[in-house]
Amino acid sequence: MTTGNSAALDGREQQSQVRKAAIASTIGTTIEWYDYFLYGAAAALVFPHAFFPHMSPYLGLIASFASYFVGFVARPIGAAIFGHWGDRIGRKAMLITTLLMMGLSTALIGVLPGANSWGDAAPAILILLRVLQGIAVGGEWGGSILLSMEWGDQKRRGLMASWPQLGVAIGIILSTGLMAIFNGIMGTEAFVAWGWRIPFLLSLVLVAIGLYIRIRIMETPMFAEVVRNNKTQKAPVMAVIKRYPKEIILSALLRMSEQMPFYIVTAFVLSYLTDKNHHYGYNFVLIGTMVAAALELFFVPYFGHLSDKKGRLKIYQLGAAITGVWGFVYFAMLDSGAAWLVFIALSVALVPHAMQYGPQASIIAENFPTNLRYTGAGLGYQLASIVAGGPAALLATVLMHQFGTGYAVSAYILVSALITLAASLGLKDHSKSDISDSGTYSPRTAPSTSSDPHNVH
Repeated sequence: MTTGNSAALDGREQQSQVRKAAIASTIGTTIEWYDYFLYGAAAALVFPHAFFPHMSPYLGLIASFASYFVGFVARPIGAAIFGHWGDRIGRKAMLITTLLMMGLSTALIGVLPGANSWGDAAPAILILLRVLQGIAVGGEWGGSILLSMEWGDQKRRGLMASWPQLGVAIGIILSTGLMAIFNGIMGTEAFVAWGWRIPFLLSLVLVAIGLYIRIRIMETPMFAEVVRNNKTQKAPVMAVIKRYPKEIILSALLRMSEQMPFYIVTAFVLSYLTDKNHHYGYNFVLIGTMVAAALELFFVPYFGHLSDKKGRLKIYQLGAAITGVWGFVYFAMLDSGAAWLVFIALSVALVPHAMQYGPQASIIAENFPTNLRYTGAGLGYQLASIVAGGPAALLATVLMHQFGTGYAVSAYILVSALITLAASLGLKDHSKSDISDSGTYSPRTAPSTSSDPHNVH
């Protein structure tokens, strides 16, 4: 069990570990999400041609987005598997495993022959590799945010937990950036034929860098304390489902207005704006998406920091409310016919998302005790993938086909915002609470009391 001697570190060593933990968690999630979003971009632009060439354009896109959805279904499985072991033997070992699994799965997609060579076996293997991607990213998130949050200053948990969330933005920038670069260099025909594979293979280089950094990190002091006090659970998944079912379900529903619109913006819109009705080029949409992700590099930690000052749920609820209205403005801009207005819409589309994604990790994780936090936070976060992110691009494609207007998708986004606002009313805001089991990490509340749910084991 890798707990190290984190409790005995002096001030300088402690600060060094805090910095290393923040960097390691952010770089690790960057690599995981680079791989994950690479698939999303390819599902919109390439996979209908490579793996579903004998279908009509509409059915090929549906099949491609369905394979994309499979990865989301697998994410709660990964959260359960890696959450179990993360709450038993530690965060660090699980994060190394998820990184390897994701990198190898992505690289194998890069060398997988298309349907014209392997027939039905090609899409079948593609789906299997997508499942492995989903399991890996399902186990990654909980460990990465805890690595940063449990090492950091407990008065700044919102900010510390937001650093790994930056991996999403950086992953988008890297994946869409490389897709845009290779598409620009090769031309669309060569890119669709084989050039798309290069960014997938480059995943192996990023994984090597991530492993080097993660191996050097010690276990978090909060989990080390759980081990010293013999408070680890034999069956964390069953324990957290039994004790915290409401927190798991509400955490999943809380993500509706964050995760679902996010995949509309980063996956569905790639196909929406490059179809026969809009005729925008691949690179135009990819670059606009990159700009949106670049803005998140500032806004995600900013709103995480703001949640430490103003309260998590207040910031989150404001972001959800803006998202519900923004969906209509967004599609009005996309359908305006003015390229400059479309580019602005693409560029600022993720600001309401950042208002939620910044404080989100700490909101969810703070609702579970240390010995069940990896499992509980991971399950709550990843269950949203089945009802929010996973079907988003698929249902948006169907809505467009049925109603012929982007406002149908806007209404879908509004419904997601209303669900999030309702769920937020059932969760507690622990931004000013002490979430450590010993009560030694933050002076803001009294040490453990029998009424504090975080001290019930």
